[in-house]
Amino acid sequence: MNIVYTRNHGLTPEQLRKIEGKFGKLAKMVERNGEREARVILKTERHLHHAEITMNLYDHPIVAMASDGDRFTAIAGAVEKMEAQAKKLMAKWRGTHRGAKAETVRKEPVGKAKAKAKSGAGAAEAPPPVTGRVFRVNHQSRRKPMTLEEAVLEMESGAAYVAYRDADRDCTSVLIRRQDGNFDLIES
Repeated sequence: MNIVYTRNHGLTPEQLRKIEGKFGKLAKMVERNGEREARVILKTERHLHHAEITMNLYDHPIVAMASDGDRFTAIAGAVEKMEAQAKKLMAKWRGTHRGAKAETVRKEPVGKAKAKAKSGAGAAEAPPPVTGRVFRVNHQSRRKPMTLEEAVLEMESGAAYVAYRDADRDCTSVLIRRQDGNFDLIES
């Protein structure tokens, strides 16, 4: 991480090493896609030292400010605030760009379910619900309607089913390949 100081910082070499260590911790967290640059602006106003740190993360500027009677403590406080903001922004970015977590249904292995059924234990219980994957039709794709013959030609690529808009009846139809090689047609 590149650290650019604006204005005379007046820190001892030992303090600079400690601050660079704190920036190193921040760098491990944010430098995954290239090197970042942090700008440190130091100001002194009467007896207070102000530290302002700016950095870009995911195309968002992050600004952390801290004030203290000691210059080193002001910079350290600003770095800690910067870490907190970076964690928050990374969690927010990660949360909106990953898929939604689906609820998981706990299924019993087939062998245990058969054993329960044979033993009579749980005969009054209903079998656990079986959930499958839901495939959604994209209505935004503006695909043209198909005839039944065109849908059969589409099935030659090896697909298990084809959902299409029927040109003749103007309804949604699903053509499904059966295990014996024939087809089932479902029309709505």
